[in-house]
Amino acid sequence: MRKRDLAAELKRQTGQLAAINSVTAAVSQSLDLNVTLQTALDAVLSVIPVEASGISLIDEQAGELVLRAQRGWRKDFVTTFPMRIKLGQGMSGLVIANDEVLITGDVTNDPRLVFPAFTEEKVQAMVLAPMHARGRVIGILSVLSHKPYEFDVDEIKILQAIADQVGLALDNARLYESVREQQSRLQAIIQSTADAIIATDNRGHINLINQAAQALFELDMQATLGQTLREAPLPPLVVEKLREAMDREMSTAGQPFEIPLHNGRFLAGIVSPVYSHTRMDEQKAEGWVVVFQDVTHLKEAERARLQFVQTAAHDLRNPLGVTLSALTMLNRNWKDPTPTEREVFDIALQGINRMQDLIDDLLNLERIESGVDLRSEPVDIPDLIERCTIDMRPMLHGKQQKLELSVEHGLRPILGDASWLYRALANLISNAHKYTPEGSTVTIRAGAQGSTLVLQVEDNGPGIPKEAQTRLFERFYRVRQTQEQVSGTGLGLAMVKSVAEKHGGRAYVYSEPGHGSIFGMALPYYPVEVEESAPAG
Repeated sequence: MRKRDLAAELKRQTGQLAAINSVTAAVSQSLDLNVTLQTALDAVLSVIPVEASGISLIDEQAGELVLRAQRGWRKDFVTTFPMRIKLGQGMSGLVIANDEVLITGDVTNDPRLVFPAFTEEKVQAMVLAPMHARGRVIGILSVLSHKPYEFDVDEIKILQAIADQVGLALDNARLYESVREQQSRLQAIIQSTADAIIATDNRGHINLINQAAQALFELDMQATLGQTLREAPLPPLVVEKLREAMDREMSTAGQPFEIPLHNGRFLAGIVSPVYSHTRMDEQKAEGWVVVFQDVTHLKEAERARLQFVQTAAHDLRNPLGVTLSALTMLNRNWKDPTPTEREVFDIALQGINRMQDLIDDLLNLERIESGVDLRSEPVDIPDLIERCTIDMRPMLHGKQQKLELSVEHGLRPILGDASWLYRALANLISNAHKYTPEGSTVTIRAGAQGSTLVLQVEDNGPGIPKEAQTRLFERFYRVRQTQEQVSGTGLGLAMVKSVAEKHGGRAYVYSEPGHGSIFGMALPYYPVEVEESAPAG
């Protein structure tokens, strides 16, 4: 090739490359679909010397090719007379099926024309080029001339290259538009829901507050966004519960908790981690979403139900008290009762005492299950165990039973209700006392296992059959072999289960027939700081 021809070829290729680059630069400046469409048409007409151009995109759902933008046409085929062609039909069907450029001259009488109104354009020359994105045809880029025109090879090559650049830009814009539409829909749902929603990043900085949360906590959205949870003007107990739930990560993801507010209202909250698709294997939260519901009306209903139960229990206690007083007076003034009379008397007395125990246990179970007045404050576990064992030792001494302690040194306080935890532990000790023989040993163990506090009572009694263990924490359930030998209401372990669950944990039992039993509670162990009170004086 001569130098003059080589120079001309280089100039031609440089011009083609510059034209393609100009189109690429133009269409990559925006992710707005409509702006990208119009920019692409302007860019195409600036490098191909014809007066009209159009872009059609495939609508997969409708099974059609739809003209989405046009420039330089005589009639409006986008809004006034929408051009929609079934996939597989006409010239466009050939372009998509064969995935290649189609070149025509005068199309007035072309049998491949399936949109009759297009004949009014009186097109004398046209090129249809498939647009690609991510390995598939997404539409067609067309250039039209209303007068005879011969497209040369270079123009076809430029148009092919431009079509793919425009196709990729349009696909990106369409994806962006779809994501933005989904975000708008999600934002509308979040803002319209009655639940209060707060979202944070993985460092605890607030990045979303919906209108319900603003109203519930009286927040200024603009002032609060970007703040950490500790900085945000949220109630201290709310912040404490949120930080506690976030620190637990996967172990309590999605576990609900309740928060009493100072104004008497109650919130039910749930904290869920948010993961990115690229980080799922690492199980590392990219952020957190917190949803609150105002459950004050439910708490009020629980209080009303509990008040009804308490009133009924009080009304039952009155006749029982009168009957017990009458029996006591009768026993005091009774002279030489016969064995049968004494047996009948003892049966009546045991029945009344059993009724009183049953009423007390039912009341306790109703109170803990309703969660009404359940406190959340630092509880010193070693101190709680010490107080409970001091109170229970006289009962165990009655059967010459030994009480041993195995408490891990340095256990820190946890958040909970000390009075209910005390009742649960006392109930487990009482069970061990009842179901183990004289001279046996009852051991109380407490220790931390990672993020779990284990509090359990172990005995060396007869053990429990495997088939009975799954039902031990049900209301009124008692093991058949022991229910006639040991008195009880069958509600004690149900109460232990409720106490454990209200503290975010669980109750459990391990037992082998002939080898004793272990009853315990596994509670979340997230130590809290306890402020020391200043010395008086």
